[in-house]
Amino acid sequence: MLKLKIIIGSTRPGRIGPTVATWAAEAAKAHGGFEVETVDLAEIDLPLLDEPNHPARKEYTKDHTKRWSAIVADADAFVFVTPEYDYFPPASLINAIQCLSQEWKYKPAGMVSYGGISGGLRSAQELRQLLGNLSMVALPGVVPVPFFSKFIEDGKFTPNKEMADGASGMFGELAKWANALKPMRG
Repeated sequence: MLKLKIIIGSTRPGRIGPTVATWAAEAAKAHGGFEVETVDLAEIDLPLLDEPNHPARKEYTKDHTKRWSAIVADADAFVFVTPEYDYFPPASLINAIQCLSQEWKYKPAGMVSYGGISGGLRSAQELRQLLGNLSMVALPGVVPVPFFSKFIEDGKFTPNKEMADGASGMFGELAKWANALKPMRG
């Protein structure tokens, strides 16, 4: 079975990323095409680019980077759950992506973005460009969550029909791409 890692991109205190990611993980499990694991960057706790060697060499010297490398290398596909901070993904997510290089190659990525009126779409667009630079396939469709607080009650995120349908479509596309790209990962 394909391994899907749902990555919570924000590490800010008071964030709602874990709440949205819980819904995404439940939706992925309901899809049925994946073994699903949620990865919280706040728990990974990566410092800012502290490895002495370029990540393309995979010569990691720090235990936290080795652990992060193993988590990413183990995946067949990703969903990044990201807010929009100043029209951009959070620095914690950009740092986590840039800590590695080879582990991302030939893997598809979907996005669930959240924010205000734009639903985090500007953040997702910037993230898609970065992922493409790493030889990933960033799906063109994003599951946006505009005015996210309207969908959270008692600590639980409840999507509207469009979000649920979008997530279902995203998981279908991720499964297709993950299977198609698997031979390229050798």
